[in-house]
Amino acid sequence: MNQLNAENPNYRLCVQCKKPDESRYCRSCLSKNNEQKHGRCIFCKQIKTGKDWCQPCNSKIFQENFDNWTSGNDEIDNFIQNTQLSAKNHHQILEWIPYNRFGKPNYIAEGGFGKVYRASWKDGHITHWDTSCRKWGRVNSGSLVALKSLNNSQNVTLKFINEITLHLKVHEYCMSDTIIRCYGITQDPNTKNYIMVMYYAERGNLQNSLNKEKKKQHKKQKSYKFSNLDLNIRIWKHKINILKYIAAGLRKIHGKELIHRDLHIGNIVCNRTSPRITDLGLCKPANYNEGNNMMYGVLPYLAPEILRGQDYTKASDIYSFGIIMYVIISELPPYYKVAHDEFLALEICKGLRPEFNIKVPKLILHIIKSCLDADPSNRPDAKYLSRIFYDWLIDFDKDAISYSESINKTELIKQIEEAEQINNNSSTNSSPLTIHPEAIYKSRPFNYKNLTEPKNSDGYYEIYDNISTMKYSESLLKSDKSDCLECEITD
Repeated sequence: MNQLNAENPNYRLCVQCKKPDESRYCRSCLSKNNEQKHGRCIFCKQIKTGKDWCQPCNSKIFQENFDNWTSGNDEIDNFIQNTQLSAKNHHQILEWIPYNRFGKPNYIAEGGFGKVYRASWKDGHITHWDTSCRKWGRVNSGSLVALKSLNNSQNVTLKFINEITLHLKVHEYCMSDTIIRCYGITQDPNTKNYIMVMYYAERGNLQNSLNKEKKKQHKKQKSYKFSNLDLNIRIWKHKINILKYIAAGLRKIHGKELIHRDLHIGNIVCNRTSPRITDLGLCKPANYNEGNNMMYGVLPYLAPEILRGQDYTKASDIYSFGIIMYVIISELPPYYKVAHDEFLALEICKGLRPEFNIKVPKLILHIIKSCLDADPSNRPDAKYLSRIFYDWLIDFDKDAISYSESINKTELIKQIEEAEQINNNSSTNSSPLTIHPEAIYKSRPFNYKNLTEPKNSDGYYEIYDNISTMKYSESLLKSDKSDCLECEITD
């Protein structure tokens, strides 16, 4: 066993037979499970690899249609064809979708490297081969999908397409409810930019979802007459539930030995029931040149080691998750008072972190601190975070009717109550936020020089008044660029 581990550090035990394997299930157990669950194909007698999905038969059907479509780009054609030939269920396929199969696109938002629209898809996505009609069975015809147009993608490369469709690895056995799915690729006939056709999250961005939940809980308060304290605790529960879903999505990504690399609040969208992570692998422009030595990302969400030019890691994703925790709990954008430039990057390396304007329970603040630790090896992994949030939600459910009247309160509920009493007695400024004109929350290229070795602020794990003991310096608030560090940043 130890020898296997030494030779292949990525192995794990099959969850069924406990034999070493690189996948969740070994090939033998997976085959047995598929036969029990899905049966055999009535035509080729092979074991089906998914619900109503025979890989050998469906591969032949896809292949027979290869000459009937083209994206205009041989590399994209080959990539889509390979996914169709290797797909073991309908979650793993991509289609080339003619642009005229969509209704009129409506603009939603613009990101760092493209624009997002929504449009109805006349056909809907493939689920199985309908043997009686001799055509692909589809669902959700006429439903809305998100169209992500990629700037300057006319000559997009296979490597880039591979990266932005990494989600296919996440949906190995079934559709993940924490990762946004991509259905295929199309092309704008006017701009010639390629477009990712993706699942449409109807609640939109995370802030919209939070606002809707608050309104919902206020309505419940009027109907059921529960206290303000109970109201606040219900909102805390909702926020932790959101964090649980995001951590679970990140756990799935990391479990496939993938790294998101551009995790920020703009890449978290919500459907009716849960938030989902999107834009997996999309952290640079479509016309990215390997030789330009530029890094990409939303500066406030980037770990100090990334700002210094090191490679993206799972630990750098965890740092980004820590900033997301701050945003969800504070309902403030990170570092909104200052310009997002090399001065901020330098201060982050010195130990600056976003500031709360509210009291935060110590248990929760400690998790944020650990995620934002300057030393990547001190940050928790996604599996640990997912478990912590799951356990905390159990704490909430123990006294779901009235938290304020509960006798056997858990430590988390006690800390939330204490924090809310302090917050209710404090005079927080409720005026509209004034965001610095150079606080930019889009992915941008940067290449900073001469940043200091990252470190935590003094007393980082001893003082729990805030994340960091370090405050904004006067020079940072002024952001005088006359003494600019040697750097390069491009809008």
